Amino acid sequence: MQTRAKRQLILETGEVFSGWAFGHSEESQGEVVFGTGMTGYQEVLTDPSYCGQIVVMTYPLVGSYGLNLEDDEANKPYLNGFVVKEAQRHPSNWRSRYSLDEMLQRHSIPGLEGIDTRRLTRSIRSHGTLLGRMCGPDADIQRVVEDLKASQKVQYPVAKVSCEQPYLVPGQGLRIALVDFGLKRGILRDLVASGCRVMVYPYDVSAEDILKDAPDGVLLSNGPGDPRQVPSAIPMIQGLLGKVPLFGICMGYQLLALACGAQTEPLKFGHRGSNHPVRCLADNRVLITSQNHGYTVLPNSLADTGLAITHVSVNDGTMEGIEHSAWPAFGVQFHPEASPGPMDSQDLFGRFLDGVAAWKGETNAKAL
Repeated sequence: MQTRAKRQLILETGEVFSGWAFGHSEESQGEVVFGTGMTGYQEVLTDPSYCGQIVVMTYPLVGSYGLNLEDDEANKPYLNGFVVKEAQRHPSNWRSRYSLDEMLQRHSIPGLEGIDTRRLTRSIRSHGTLLGRMCGPDADIQRVVEDLKASQKVQYPVAKVSCEQPYLVPGQGLRIALVDFGLKRGILRDLVASGCRVMVYPYDVSAEDILKDAPDGVLLSNGPGDPRQVPSAIPMIQGLLGKVPLFGICMGYQLLALACGAQTEPLKFGHRGSNHPVRCLADNRVLITSQNHGYTVLPNSLADTGLAITHVSVNDGTMEGIEHSAWPAFGVQFHPEASPGPMDSQDLFGRFLDGVAAWKGETNAKAL
């Protein structure tokens, strides 16, 4: 019988969580965050918004349906570690091609199982998001803690996950420019399924370069980290406002708010998971949404920005959506592309594309 290797997660608070290693054997360090989804671990693993983070799953059994070749949200995972109560090594699903352990080994990501993930989650909720290190059982705990306290979170992660060059996804419908701050493929899939011609641009593209391609609308994607670490996006968005319809998702929503003059701040422990309730103020509906972010837009910073609040979190009252009063521009903090789900807010893509089509018709009418 093969002997299982031990592994531990050491937090900057000095707390130690000892368990069993799976995945890759190397050590890693990162911001420790938790996700509350019961399913969707493949989408979590491959979401670029987790760049540089160690992700803890609160649902106790992970890996039961394996991983497939179709549901990845990026070409590779960007997270630095994966922590679960129990990792299933023998998945059962007709779409499954490899196990969770195989996936982590393939991409050099260490995994840790067999710890009390409830206690770890409560620690993060109590202290706020913490830095941690995945290491072997013989690590010098005090030295690791000192290193963690002297360390910084991953800086400028958007540059690590955005595409390097523009690329085209052909289509016969509306011409949509998609700015990649850490794009999830689910967003691209929804646009393509609607027949759109999508031109994807890197995060540091200028407004001039976008406008010279004459898009009908612009979508600002999700992405990792602090939106204030993407300063090039602010003048780009400001150069597009009023000239073309805009839709921001997650990071794109935060950047749209910053470009209009609002402010953002870090949340204590973020929103991550596929079960976050959000209230739509227009009709008082509650949507169950997928989220992954550590920053929020401050509602008291909206004065004189032209922005109005459209959605709020039921859990903590934070802002979840904005719309501009003068220009065709809106954004949401959650993920309407429904990857991994739920699909309550997927109609926001239809709203965006309907607005783009109406704007295009009005623009063409004025030209005549």
